[in-house]
Amino acid sequence: MKPVLLLAALLLSTPASADWKPIEKIEPYAVSGQTAEQLYLSIGDKGPVIGKDSAGNERRVIAHTNFKLTWQRDYQPQGGACVLKTARPKLIITYTLPKPTGKLGPALQARWDAFAAGLIEHEKVHGAGIVDMVNKIVAFSTGLTAENDLGCRKVRAELTQYLDQLSKAQRQGSRDFDTIEFGRDGNMLKLIAAFVAGG
Repeated sequence: MKPVLLLAALLLSTPASADWKPIEKIEPYAVSGQTAEQLYLSIGDKGPVIGKDSAGNERRVIAHTNFKLTWQRDYQPQGGACVLKTARPKLIITYTLPKPTGKLGPALQARWDAFAAGLIEHEKVHGAGIVDMVNKIVAFSTGLTAENDLGCRKVRAELTQYLDQLSKAQRQGSRDFDTIEFGRDGNMLKLIAAFVAGG
């Protein structure tokens, strides 16, 4: 999918099915400062680590979306076949976001509130992509059948292959979205500039 189409696709994706809903949590990390510039520098020092760069230095980001996904699956033999009757997910999405430790002046607080609202809006798009992926897994899994599969090995192998493809597509979609958001004239660059300007 082309990056420019990603956001629209995510927003139009199928909502979580009626029998399950994701659990969403916000995990704040502390930042400090009495100006917008100081707060932004604190974010750079304390933001979540997502790996290392080519020089071995930690790569930090302003905010991050992570998830934990577990399943309850009901595999049932039917004759010589194996049927995956149900696949019920438990999805916990965690948004890691900055939070000032001290009291901010009214003008700075207003600017922070707008910045924070933009951050969670951005991260919620990542969350929507994860929910969409899980819904696709549920749709694919439910009723998945393999003939001559008494040990349910074929069904499991087919499911594993699909999950791998879908996971790779979700991660690529997430990267494509960030490329747009942090690219020239992207929403995130505008959000950062609006926050830091005049700090």
